[in-house]
Amino acid sequence: MSMPFYVSPEQVINDKAQYARKNIARGRPLVGMLYNEGVLLTAENSSQALHKVSEIYDRIAFGGVGKYSEFDGLRRAGVQFADVRGYQYSREDVDARSLANAYAQMMAHTFTNEMKPLEVELLVAELGYSADEDQLFRITFDGVVIDEDNFCVLGGEPDPISERLKESWSEGLTLGDALRTARAALAGPDRTLEASALEVAVLSRTHGRRAFRRLDGEPLASLLAG
Repeated sequence: MSMPFYVSPEQVINDKAQYARKNIARGRPLVGMLYNEGVLLTAENSSQALHKVSEIYDRIAFGGVGKYSEFDGLRRAGVQFADVRGYQYSREDVDARSLANAYAQMMAHTFTNEMKPLEVELLVAELGYSADEDQLFRITFDGVVIDEDNFCVLGGEPDPISERLKESWSEGLTLGDALRTARAALAGPDRTLEASALEVAVLSRTHGRRAFRRLDGEPLASLLAG
């Protein structure tokens, strides 16, 4: 009887992490950003059918990068989680923190127990009733939840995009200014991203109970033009 090859647990974890990071980095990036009326989500995505940004609940939005089939499955699970929690308790009991923790448990379980980790990174954004209550949670492929301040970047090459946002983001940006800031950070100095190459949505305190709205077509082009 031949002995199986031994691979240390540390090596297995490192190989899984490297595999996930490499494949997530291939995806086009997404930026979540606070502005004066709420939360802006901007993704580099020219597809009109496959959305990276979606509504989860009244004041909660979802963003995903990486393998579409995997993060869309997580999106559907999040909608179900929010609906059941809102039905069992109340709509006010559905919040981004509990949803982010639920996602983290699912992703950590897959990373630890399955041969192949999820090739995704998620953003859960919540619109507060005031600006200081707005929240951005980033969930990594291994189930780590990171509470982000002001803005966050998923997918692609996040470090250069984050550096550009650190230089250009400021508190109290209008929607138009925030959108142009996000586009410039995503594009970098050597490219220009047209409206057709972007997927944009907001959670806004001006939209009533269901705060999520997509921006496209002429309204998006007008905001980008300034």
